[in-house]
Amino acid sequence: MTKITLPDSGGTRLEAVDALRGWALFAIVILHCIEHYNLFYIPSNLPDLLLRFDRFLFDMTFSILGGNAYATFSLLFGFSFFIQMRNARRRGNDFRWRFAWRMLLLACFAILHSLFYNGDILLLYAVCGLVLIPASSMNNRTNIIIAVILMLQPLSWIKVIYAAINPDYVSTDSLFMPYAIAAEEIGRNGNIIQTLSSNLRDGILYSNLWQIESGRIFLTPALFLTGMLLGRLNLFERSDLSIKFWKKVLWIGLIAVVPLYFLKTYIPPLFCNPTIITHYNVAMTRIMNASTTAILVSIFIICWFSKVNGFMLQRMLIPYGRMSLTNYICQSIIGVAIFYHCGLGLYDKTGASACVIIAIIIVTLQSLFSCDWLKHHKQGPLEYIWKRLTWMRFRQ
Repeated sequence: MTKITLPDSGGTRLEAVDALRGWALFAIVILHCIEHYNLFYIPSNLPDLLLRFDRFLFDMTFSILGGNAYATFSLLFGFSFFIQMRNARRRGNDFRWRFAWRMLLLACFAILHSLFYNGDILLLYAVCGLVLIPASSMNNRTNIIIAVILMLQPLSWIKVIYAAINPDYVSTDSLFMPYAIAAEEIGRNGNIIQTLSSNLRDGILYSNLWQIESGRIFLTPALFLTGMLLGRLNLFERSDLSIKFWKKVLWIGLIAVVPLYFLKTYIPPLFCNPTIITHYNVAMTRIMNASTTAILVSIFIICWFSKVNGFMLQRMLIPYGRMSLTNYICQSIIGVAIFYHCGLGLYDKTGASACVIIAIIIVTLQSLFSCDWLKHHKQGPLEYIWKRLTWMRFRQ
């Protein structure tokens, strides 16, 4: 295997990355609230003008943020692995097996999160994160090739070709639906015990089968590898090279998104075979995600680099991003308490505009808590537990 030389940035935190992570989590909360945390419902008893505005806001929010918030979060997961690997090697430690143990701990956090919310992504991260262990010993070129192949959704294209050759082939990619229906029914009508039980029984299968069938099982490790590569090349640190890189990424993303939009929108109606349509849409949606995520991330980083320490609105997201695990799990608990029947049951009373306001309130309260907590602690509470269990010690 090729020996990889890791750059040294002096061991300081990159605030641009913390701010970007905070932005991604903020966007995730907005999306979750608009979806009523997987209780998909559009109230019909609202004023007509508000209904039209809610519909416009819903469509615009998902057009801009749908898939991209999660993708940005995934990108930064790979970058965090690079930082941990670099710091461990600086101390003379081999972090790879320790990271495998860390992913097992993340799977435990995923079970905890799944108890409250049936849309968990942490279990997918724990599994896909293992890809980073062998990738850490591969050179950049090899990792780029693997990442690109995964981003292109090879399994979906294989199924498209197979369905074209065998018209009688019927896809079975709706395995998540029975579990989704069961989980949604409990969320709308169940008490707290029924909701927690359903989340562990139906919710885990619902969320993870959907992520497999929707192509995230390939896009996630691709983004992990990309984040690791961005760390290796110091592209989140301000330099002439990194500024040129992000400007180039922005232009490439803008140029690519136009043909991708037409391929995604106007090609499927030309097919008659539903299996071909299904897997074509999966592939194009995830490829489109990669392109639009590149645009949004590059805009964020270019804006950060244009100021000495980022814009004020960007800096406000730093504490929120530093406590991303704590805030991610807690926002789910808060959201379920607001929208589910076992809580306030507001899923059938709130349109998109009200949900965005609720999301802003959630993030604001969590940000205030994060600011106060980080005045007295180096990490968030769950981040502290995760780190200490990773190294099997609890002394500062």
